[in-house]
Parts: sequence; structure tokens; C-alpha cells
Amino acid sequence: MIEKEKLIIHPRPSSIVASLYTLRDLNVDVAILHGPPGCSFKHARLLEEDRLRVLTSSMDENDFVFGGREKLERTIDKAIEMFRPKTIALVGTCTSMIIGEELTDAAARAPEGVEIICVETHAGYANNTDGVISVLEPASERGMISADELNRQRRLLAEATNVEIRHGAASKGYLEPSRGDIKYKAAEQLAELIRSGKKIAGILNAKKETAYMFADELIALYETARLFGKESNITIFSNTDSALGLPRVKEHAANVMKAFDARHIPVHEIIGGLDEYAVTGDLVKDLILNKYGGFDAAVIAGVPHALPMEALAGMELFSITNGPRQVAPLKEMGHQHVMVEIDLHPQTLGVSSIVPSEFGDTLRAVAADKTASNAGEIK
Repeated sequence: MIEKEKLIIHPRPSSIVASLYTLRDLNVDVAILHGPPGCSFKHARLLEEDRLRVLTSSMDENDFVFGGREKLERTIDKAIEMFRPKTIALVGTCTSMIIGEELTDAAARAPEGVEIICVETHAGYANNTDGVISVLEPASERGMISADELNRQRRLLAEATNVEIRHGAASKGYLEPSRGDIKYKAAEQLAELIRSGKKIAGILNAKKETAYMFADELIALYETARLFGKESNITIFSNTDSALGLPRVKEHAANVMKAFDARHIPVHEIIGGLDEYAVTGDLVKDLILNKYGGFDAAVIAGVPHALPMEALAGMELFSITNGPRQVAPLKEMGHQHVMVEIDLHPQTLGVSSIVPSEFGDTLRAVAADKTASNAGEIK
């Protein structure tokens, strides 16, 4: 009997949106969605705050039948007139791809000096990572990235998909969304561990621009330890190698590292780039088991479910995600404290510096209260 494919009924990320974010990471100037005006509206609007112009050909019901090439051509002309872009991406949608629109025909009208890449994608792929590949392949053909980088990205995306299948959004047919544990209670427990001199690993394993807030969790960890005079017990791992990734991803990594440095927070180990969150597990495991060891607890921010539990055995885990549907899988893995930074993604788009986190600020407040209480007792 042929086993049926797992039916996943909760919403998951779109390949079209993944294409748009990848175009942003390549520093493309304008993306034109060839489809209805409402397609990917929320993310398209947010990306306009992050240096990517997102336009639409505004296909309607007549275009669904007779085609929308004329509208696409007019949109290209308008984009060139208004924004004087050097690069334009024509991005397919479910509508234009189903009716067989040829993006390359419209792209041929581009004047000299304007590079147009055609992204033939739609939202019907099982994994949103297919949307990333649909951008990177034509980008490689046009020399925007090397063949080696394309192959590297393919490997990373395949493993990112595997991580989601094992312990992420694709691990169950339905995942109940949750706000996670109460941040104040988790912060109370973490602050007490820090004050009592426990040895703690702070692990940033974040994806791209989300690092601007997730890094704040580790900044708060170290600042709390410094307040208690226990900073020597904190070891920071961070996937912020600024030599790896697409142009914008490298920029994010460099900015986060500058933020750590400005706050005099040491990063003891670089565990990869901001696009390598899915493959950092082996290095983290090796470092913990063979170089450091003896950690009593770990604070993991970003994509905690990508790290192998055998590396974290025996630790009290404080894990921070931005996915409400990620709480249950992390709890099942054995993460005792799971917090969700709601609306993290919109807050980290278009920024270049650290964004305060709710859990980080809660930990700071708890630590300040404990310090004030101790001072009162001494008096």
C-alpha cells in the first residue's frame, strides 16, 4: 500500500514571499509581482520598508482568461520611469503561472542598463524554499551570484527544509499556535541561575534580519551576568559570520557583530553565517561536548529546533522563537522554557541596529529588581 503524503492543514510560508525576501537579500531594486493586486500584500508592503520596491501588475478576472502581458509591460515601463532601477525582477504568482504567462517576453523590452531577471514561481510548492531557488538560479545565470554560492544555498535550503520536517512547521498535520511560557517567570528563573553562578551558554542561531532582535536576548543575558558580577560564567556562540551569505545577509551579520562589540560583549565562537541556522548543529555539538562542556543552562535565540538535543543534554533550556506554532515542537523536544517574540519579523525589517526584545527587557527588569532588593537588605 502506498503511504499517503502527510496532510498539513495549518498555514505555512509562501514560495512567492520567499522569492521576494531573496530578491531583497540580493539588493534588487524593484520586484514586480505579475498577479492580482492583493497577492502577498502584507509582505510586499513590509519589504518596501527594507529597500525593495514591490509593485504589482494588478491582474484582474479578464486577465485570468485572456492574459496580462500588456499590464506587465506597462508596469515595467512605469517602474523604469519612476524609480530608474538598475535591476528589476519579474515574479510569477499562482495566477500568471497557471495560465502560462511568459515572463521572458515582457523582460525583452528592458532598455540598455536595466537588468531584468524572471522568477517563475507560485505558492503551490510544498516547501517555501523552492521560491528561494527560483530566484537564485536565474541570478546565477546572470552573474549576480557564483555557481559555488548557488550550490551552497541549495545545500542550506535542503537542510532548512529537513529541520522543519523534523521539528518545525512541517512536523505535524496541525500545530496549535501558542504564545509560549510567561516571560516574567522564565526571566525570574534565568536571573536566579545567573546570580547563583551557574555556567550558561548563550546561542544565537538566527535567520537573517531576525538576528537584530534575537541578539538582544543574548545581550540581556550578558548584561544581567555583568550586573551580578558573573559574566565569566557566560559563553556566547553566534552565527554571525559576515563573510558568508547573500549581500544583505552579510550586512546584517556585520551589524550585529558591531553591536556586540559596542556593548563590550565577547562572542566566544562564530558558528556560521546568518543563512546557516539549519546546519550549525554539528559545530555547536562539537564545541559543547569537546571544548567547553559543563554548562548548566543555555539560552537559545532564533531557530532552537535546529540544534541537536544530545548537545544540550542535562541543561535547563531557555529558548526564544518568533513562531507561535513552534512552541509545541520545542516542548516535545525537551526545551523547558519556550518564549515567543510576537511580531518580531515586522520589527526587524528595514533596520540596521539591535531591536529591543520583550524577553530581554523582562530579564533586565528582573535583574534590576533583584539588585535593588539586595542593596536594600544590605542597608
